[in-house]
Parts: sequence; C-alpha cells; structure tokens
Amino acid sequence: MQASGRHAGLGLALVSAFAFGGSGVAAKPLIEAGLDPLHMVWLRVAGAALVLSPLAWRHRDLLRRKPALLAGFGLIGVAGVQAFYFASLSRIPVGVALLLEYLGPALLLGWIRFVQRKPVTRAAAAGAAVAVVGLACVVEIWAGLSLDPLGVLLGLAAACCQAFYFVFADQGTDGDDVPDPLGVIAYGMIIGTLVMTVIARPWQMDWQVLGGDASLNGTLLPAGLLLGWVVLIATVLAYLTGVVSVRRLSPQVAGVVACLEAVIATVLAWILLGEHLSTWQIVGGGLVLGGALIAQSARPTPPAAADPSVLDHQTASA
Repeated sequence: MQASGRHAGLGLALVSAFAFGGSGVAAKPLIEAGLDPLHMVWLRVAGAALVLSPLAWRHRDLLRRKPALLAGFGLIGVAGVQAFYFASLSRIPVGVALLLEYLGPALLLGWIRFVQRKPVTRAAAAGAAVAVVGLACVVEIWAGLSLDPLGVLLGLAAACCQAFYFVFADQGTDGDDVPDPLGVIAYGMIIGTLVMTVIARPWQMDWQVLGGDASLNGTLLPAGLLLGWVVLIATVLAYLTGVVSVRRLSPQVAGVVACLEAVIATVLAWILLGEHLSTWQIVGGGLVLGGALIAQSARPTPPAAADPSVLDHQTASA
C-alpha cells in the first residue's frame, strides 16, 4: 500500500478488480443456502464496517474535517451502488443490470470532461468504449433482453453511483489537507451499513444459515468461511486497494480497469461453480482486457511551466 508510481497503481487496481470479482462466487452458495440477496449485501457491508471500525476511531478527526466526503462515499459509493443494482435486478435480467452498472466508467469520463472541465485522454475514452462493448458480450445482452423502463433507470442510477465512487475516492488528493483513504473507507462502510440496515431489515434474516454449510459446486464449505471471504477479501481488501489505486492512477483510468471485475466474476464462476462460458463471453472478456490496457496507457498532460516543485508533486501523486 506504500508503493508509489503508475505501475503500483495499476497493480492495486487489478487486485481490487480480482477481489471484487470474487464476491459473487462466494456469495452465491450462501444465497442458494437460504440467505436473501439484500441480507447478503448487508452482511458484506456490516462485516467490513466491523473490521474497519478501529480505523474509524483512529481517523475520527475526519468527521470534523471531511463530513461531506464521508457521507457521500458511504451513501453513494457503498450503499447507493448496492441498493440500485439489486433494485434493477428485480425488474430486468442480470446481464443487462450488470452492463448498465458498468457504464459507470463511461459516465465518469463525461463528468470529468463536461462538469469538472478537465481533459480526458483519447486512450481513456477509447478504452472505455472498447470495455463497454466487451461487457455487452460478457453478459450476452441480446439474450432475454427486457427493457423495463424503471429497471433501466435503476441500473443507470447504479452506474451513476459507481462513477461517483471513483470521484469520491479521488477527492482531496490535492493540497495539504488530504484525507487518509483508510479512514474514508472505514466511515463509508459504517454509513453504508446504517443505510443498508433500513433497506435490508437484517432482523428478518435466517441467521441459522450462517451456522451451517453451503455447497460450492458440490463441495460443502462452512458458511462462515464463505462469509469471511466476502467480507475480508471481496469488500475490505477490494475497497482498500480500489481507493488507493484511484489516487495512484486517475479516476478515468482506474474506472476502466475496474470493468475487469465483471470478466473475473464470469471466469471464476466458470472455474469454481461450473457455469458455462460461451464463445461470445470469451471474446467479450478479451475486449474488456484490451480496453483496460488501452486506458492504462494514457499519459497525463505535461505541465506548462517547468517548475521542479510542480513536477515533484505530480510524480508523487501519479
């Protein structure tokens, strides 16, 4: 986490994508064992909040310094993505909902270009376009397509929340009052837990499921072990490496690399759950990978003035 430089940022973004991508493989057996999907999300966020609570206490000054950032990250970057995605799933096919959510990086480029009025590199824009086409192949959007208007709007809302996850992750990286990403993530999980508690109503959960076993493609594993993977790897590690990668790279590049999550989730489901991979899904995975490689080749625009202090600051924040 202390490594610096562009390659370190790319490595952290890949770790984050792999960690996020492994959530479905571990969560699906628990859902099939009897957990409601929303309860699974609540356990994921609440467990991460519990693990990260010592960091929240350590960085409690953030409540005074950056209350808006913490509230935004928790409400939008954590709870918003989950709530809108699962709401869209109730009205449209899974593949379409997943594709809509991962329009987030493309929406992020629009936010950077037209709202923040910052330049967007051609490589990042081209990478995002290629990745979206690849995602359409991975989820096979043409299979069972249903364009329920409200479901589409909910999916686009999830995409907007995902885009703002990268925006919030990059907030405060300029200047002297830079918030520690560990504290931001910790408070984001706590706020997300409070919101998801109202939505998921965990007091109605079948808690006995967590004390039994769940089947992973015919292999019985303790439900607690699978939940531990979802909390520690697919949430805590995924968010930590994801937020830090945004600061090492840039939101536009990290967002496109994050599209690999959908491909990784599909491949892991093929390997561990025995789910079939079609030719189009393999082609789509290659396109998403190619889009990520194109995007990460982007280079920042050099400064107009050759001020050594400016160059040193940009190098340190790359």
